[in-house]
Amino acid sequence: MLDLPKSTEFNKRIPKQKFYENLSVTPALKRVFIDQIKVIYWRNKIAATTMNLAAGKLVTEVEIFEIRLSIPKLDASVLRQIDREVPYHIIFLLEYNGKYQAWTAYKEAAPGSKTFKVGTYYHTDWLPETELPLKIDGLTIDKVYESFVRQIAGDALRTDSSETLKESVERDERRQKLERQIAALEAKIRREAQLNKQVEINAELKKLRKELEVKGYD
Repeated sequence: MLDLPKSTEFNKRIPKQKFYENLSVTPALKRVFIDQIKVIYWRNKIAATTMNLAAGKLVTEVEIFEIRLSIPKLDASVLRQIDREVPYHIIFLLEYNGKYQAWTAYKEAAPGSKTFKVGTYYHTDWLPETELPLKIDGLTIDKVYESFVRQIAGDALRTDSSETLKESVERDERRQKLERQIAALEAKIRREAQLNKQVEINAELKKLRKELEVKGYD
């Protein structure tokens, strides 16, 4: 898939129950696996051993997982569960009726442990496979992974500065947090009947909107 070299092909079917047999999986999440997913394939393995790329310092391998869906949506908690189970960085390709979405989250090893911290998920629109914005760009596994994440996230992580991928993700998470706070205050001010309380809330709203503008988030 994605015009990747044949040397990266893995093409192994993974039983979906492998991911929900874990005792920590809730009955609700298990039901999502059963109802929303038809089949999961491990399509490609991008690594220094499968491509002419230098080993990464932060990323050892990038796996391409294809998930064929029963319905045209998937609860992101499913992807988070898979990301927690698999100790590698993953690009998910969701397929439904011949169209694809690419999904990924910034993923980094938690300090002092073998577990991963999984951040916000980004995804593309539904597209034909040939139109997915995923091209190999970079000479190391780290750079290839960074490029994939930025390509999938689009404008959300686009930057003209030299910030790292982690810095871009943290900037976008701060933007999302500000937008949620602003939306909550806007809803609160509409419900508030007392004028003095409206003035207080409006002052906080102006402060948050100013931060959104000054930081270049809007």
